[in-house]
Amino acid sequence: MAKVEFEIPELREYPEVPPIEVGAMAHLSPFIAKELHQEPLGFPAELKENWQEDAIEHMGELLGKYRSLQVFLDSCVKCGACTDKCHYYLGTQDPKNMPVARQDLLRKVYRRYFTFAGKYFPKLVGATDLTKEVLDDWYSYFHQCSQCRRCSVFCPYGIDTAEISMAAREIMDRIGLGQKYCNEIIGKVFKIGNNLGLPGPALEDTLEGLEEDVFDETGVEVKYPIDQKGANILLVTPSADFFAEPHVDGLIGYGKVFHEAGVPWTLSTKASEAANFGMFIGSYENMRKISMRIREAALELGVKRIVFGECGHAWRVAYSFLNTLAGPWDFLDQRYPVPQHICEFTYDLIQSDKDKPEGQKSLKFDKSLNDEMVLTFHDSCNVARATRMGNMPGGQFVIPREVIKAVCNNYVDMESGTTHEKTFCCGGGGGLLTDDLMELRVKGAKPRMEALSNVIEEFGVTNMAAICAICKAQFTKILPYYGMGMDMIVSVHQLVSNAILLTSQVEEKIEAKIEEHSTEEDAA
Repeated sequence: MAKVEFEIPELREYPEVPPIEVGAMAHLSPFIAKELHQEPLGFPAELKENWQEDAIEHMGELLGKYRSLQVFLDSCVKCGACTDKCHYYLGTQDPKNMPVARQDLLRKVYRRYFTFAGKYFPKLVGATDLTKEVLDDWYSYFHQCSQCRRCSVFCPYGIDTAEISMAAREIMDRIGLGQKYCNEIIGKVFKIGNNLGLPGPALEDTLEGLEEDVFDETGVEVKYPIDQKGANILLVTPSADFFAEPHVDGLIGYGKVFHEAGVPWTLSTKASEAANFGMFIGSYENMRKISMRIREAALELGVKRIVFGECGHAWRVAYSFLNTLAGPWDFLDQRYPVPQHICEFTYDLIQSDKDKPEGQKSLKFDKSLNDEMVLTFHDSCNVARATRMGNMPGGQFVIPREVIKAVCNNYVDMESGTTHEKTFCCGGGGGLLTDDLMELRVKGAKPRMEALSNVIEEFGVTNMAAICAICKAQFTKILPYYGMGMDMIVSVHQLVSNAILLTSQVEEKIEAKIEEHSTEEDAA
């Protein structure tokens, strides 16, 4: 862990509303995108000379395009219900990280230029001119929002701070003030196909290595195919799954599940990224361009189903927007959800196996293989508050937990006010998973670390599972700051991989039991 140049918050048993510290995070903002990051996305190379005029024009376009944005800007009554619900305010104490205060950075400008009272009596309604100082505040504090939408759960009017943050970021991008981290990543997807910039040969080499590792471990030839035409399923997964632990352990688990289910599947070099950072910057055009790669890959490979791997915001984009962005999907098999989450796929197999004799089950598990762990589960924001799984209300909460319980003997939930739709963000979502925002990421993780610390102390929890690539990457980096091991975070399908018994392994176990029984009979 690098030398800490900021104060790490002290963990308490329960979240406490901290005293206000004005300007506590005013010094922090992400690196600004350069020309090579801006132009592939269709944005100006640098801040335009007439940026103020253009920003106001673009705000007007967004207000006309998204009716919800104007409703959110008009309907706040300053009730205060959201003030202590943001993990960044709880961790940083900066009042501008209260959701209502962050919204007001845009709301004050909206009132100045788009309302009668703001145009003629600005001081009476808190309207503000769009100055360079205001723009600097926008750039800093709208990049201190992970768009987790927790505040919206508690808002009596349902104001979506995430949508306001997205709008502010899109306006800034359009006037030439983009964020390097997000825009550089989107450019890599356009050029190569994934966030990490891994070319096809590198992916093929990685997958061959996984096949060898699984064979060495199990003696079973589990395939991890790529660009396999005629496969039934196209797996679209975050590129982190090709690269590092615990992500890659989840990918190994996906392959084992498909293998045992007997379903032909494939990955794609063209669609080698489930993530869609276009959502983080509020750019519909870039979201659509990224999503179209999935459609093109599905058509080229002739698949019948699309399954998404463990990635929180990728599942939100897929579940909520994929049909609008890249549909219609009428060429896929309509008997299955379009799209489907890997947890839904595994859960459905587990459910269908319940009434089958042991020998006829698709998936067989030895839960004791995860007995060295006591698990808890982190509900990722975009899954929890912006999607659903299965055909039941709250399926996005039930299904991942049921998969974990099917493969683990030891599971406990964290405090109810910190899970499900009230879950706390990991602190690194929304395009903030960059080292230039490390102080924010550490401080923003405080509420989740408190809830985790409590179950560690009370129940002896050793590991926390998650189904989001950003959450896994964030926790791997953040846990040591709070005195916890970076390997505490695991993938849900890593647990599946640990416990699953591949067909030949089951046969070997049966033979061993028969031999053991015969030996006992001979001895008797």
